[in-house]
Amino acid sequence: MANTASARKRIRQTEKRTARNRARRSRVRTFLRKVEQAIAGGDKSQAQEAFRVAQPELHRAVTKGVLHRNMVARKLSRLSARIKVLGGTQSA
Repeated sequence: MANTASARKRIRQTEKRTARNRARRSRVRTFLRKVEQAIAGGDKSQAQEAFRVAQPELHRAVTKGVLHRNMVARKLSRLSARIKVLGGTQSA
């Protein structure tokens, strides 16, 4: 248990930060799941739209320090490649 006031404050700050990071990570996973479902469904236009919405959220997570820059770049690259090979309807 923390004995000093500064240590107690640090504990409070860590709890708040952890909650924010957990919420952001969960939000990112939700966006990624929507992209994955669209890809699995085989609808290219829906997958592209889900990807377009998910992209800034992933970059925001990098900016906030929740996810690593290279991990997000790799994930976006792989999702983009999977969407690219999808057949089906194309957006005009």
